[in-house]
Amino acid sequence: MTDELLVDCRGPVTRLTLNRAAKLNALNAALVDQFLAAIAVATGDGTRLLVVEGAGRGFSGGFDFGGLEQESDGDLVLRFVRLELLLAAVQHAPFATLALVHGPCFGAAADLVACCMHRIAAPDARFRMPGLRFGVVLGTRRLAALIGRDAARDLLATSKVFRADEAKRIGLVREVLDRSLWSERVAALAAEASALPGASQQALLRMTIPDTRDADLAELARAVAAPGLKARIAAYLTELAKAT
Repeated sequence: MTDELLVDCRGPVTRLTLNRAAKLNALNAALVDQFLAAIAVATGDGTRLLVVEGAGRGFSGGFDFGGLEQESDGDLVLRFVRLELLLAAVQHAPFATLALVHGPCFGAAADLVACCMHRIAAPDARFRMPGLRFGVVLGTRRLAALIGRDAARDLLATSKVFRADEAKRIGLVREVLDRSLWSERVAALAAEASALPGASQQALLRMTIPDTRDADLAELARAVAAPGLKARIAAYLTELAKAT
């Protein structure tokens, strides 16, 4: 059995690769747990830049709905709470973070990207945030803070698919860059992240990232605790299947 997450530490750079290519790197419980563990390790090992990318044909399809029939509402609530904890850990990490996005980046995966300091998309990247279709408010406040309330309302209300150029226009990603140039850009960002003393970098991050962790977790808990979460997700998946 392969690891759900590949971890490669080289000097000040830690690279995390979502490694479920056959499932479009969907975020299952094991992958989320491994990701949280990797962030905890990176917090104490001298990492100055954490890079997140996806194996295979895309970054990630988001929350893994596979095996939904075996899940209870309680199982799903716990998984969404763990995802929220992961998003918070990325956003408030004591080092710079970078998402490298290619291909599909949907749902919780797009929320993960929004939590990163640096966000680079390949020209073929495409995004979608459908969580409100089944009543989940994961990452909503962060997205609004990043791209503005009006743009966030538009994306979340329509759950439309949008591409890299639009993601850059609204600020979800900072750069659109061909994948052949990613290595050079990672090296430059690693040098930038290492320019300040570690304590200074951590202070800069603390002072420039509003801490809404408690409020975000409370909003998510309220949303997913409403009865019928599994049924809402099943109805959404049925609707999605009919549309494709």
